[in-house]
Amino acid sequence: QLHLVGSGGGSGQPEGPLTSPCKTLNSPADWSCIAWFRQAPGKEREGVAVIDANGRKMYADSVQGRFTISKDNAKKTLDLQMTTLKPDDSAMYYCAAGDTVLVWDYDTQYDYWGQGIQVTVSS
Repeated sequence: QLHLVGSGGGSGQPEGPLTSPCKTLNSPADWSCIAWFRQAPGKEREGVAVIDANGRKMYADSVQGRFTISKDNAKKTLDLQMTTLKPDDSAMYYCAAGDTVLVWDYDTQYDYWGQGIQVTVSS
């Protein structure tokens, strides 16, 4: 999936949420993506949001109040609704799955990754 957003004032709204299959390549059949990460060229991968088994949601400070993570149980997908997009939101977005996650926004906590969805916000 590709989201290309041009916006004035460094903001924008995708047509719909990012969505990714819960199961990732080579992951165990009962593993599911629980987190969204993103990575811009030349920058480190950073955690965006996570939803745990109890439905608790946590967000990076940079997206708090603008992004919403959710699971679609019917479609078996992990979704990310984004509003008020900024140029700094431009990145490749990945869903992530892990067995034991002690710190949600450490990419080393996760073992499996989705294919990646490019999001580009014009400035």
